[in-house]
Amino acid sequence: MKQRIITGVVAAALFLPIIIYGGLPFVLVTYLLASIGLYELLKMKGLSIFSPYGMLSVLFLWIILFPKQYDELIADFYYSRIEIAIAFIFLLLTYTVLTKNRFTFEDAAFCIQSAIYVGIGFYFFIETREAGLIYIFYSLFIIWATDSGAYFIGKALGRNKLLPEISPNKTVEGSIGGVVCAMAVAALFLAFADMDTAPITLLGVTLVLSVFGQIGDLVQSAYKRHFNVKDSGNILPGHGGILDRFDSLLFVWPLLHFFHLW
Repeated sequence: MKQRIITGVVAAALFLPIIIYGGLPFVLVTYLLASIGLYELLKMKGLSIFSPYGMLSVLFLWIILFPKQYDELIADFYYSRIEIAIAFIFLLLTYTVLTKNRFTFEDAAFCIQSAIYVGIGFYFFIETREAGLIYIFYSLFIIWATDSGAYFIGKALGRNKLLPEISPNKTVEGSIGGVVCAMAVAALFLAFADMDTAPITLLGVTLVLSVFGQIGDLVQSAYKRHFNVKDSGNILPGHGGILDRFDSLLFVWPLLHFFHLW
């Protein structure tokens, strides 16, 4: 527990000023986090990011992450981000032929899916920050409330397992408790922050985000169980890897955009 607290304090001291400042430094840090997340996923499957297919996967990820406010930088190339991304997909598939199927179609599909999964979530991290700092704090606090509520209420009242095949320690009672805690945090945002959103809308969105945040956590648990690993990585002592910390938020940030909360 002490190690987790120290890591959390150090991470907050390093990243919070960058999140508050925003702009290009924030974009570059997001690129770094997403690249580490991709590295963690590839490593679980026994694939190396320091390889031709790994580098292609990273470049594919970076194209997905490219913020729309910088679109003019690639406009002179006469290709859209989607067209460039498609080119990288074909290059990955071509690599299966060049390696005489030592790098398989399944490997290529895993690289593509991993880059999309990580890239879309972190792309909308950038978009959420662009919409306003308040939405970053809102997303962080409701997920922290969901995680904490699910843990403590599940520990105190949990009787019915939620999905024991995927995450044996999670309970239905804890899941409901996490949603209730997230709703309480949303009520505080309504009271003390200018969200410029109708109360019923924010509470309804919070309920959905809390549920899907838990689904994001379960997705992480599912693929860790599939690959028989405890954590996605060890870059954050006491916490695991980048994906262990951002799994819920990778689902929440795109949904914030889809709900047009801002």
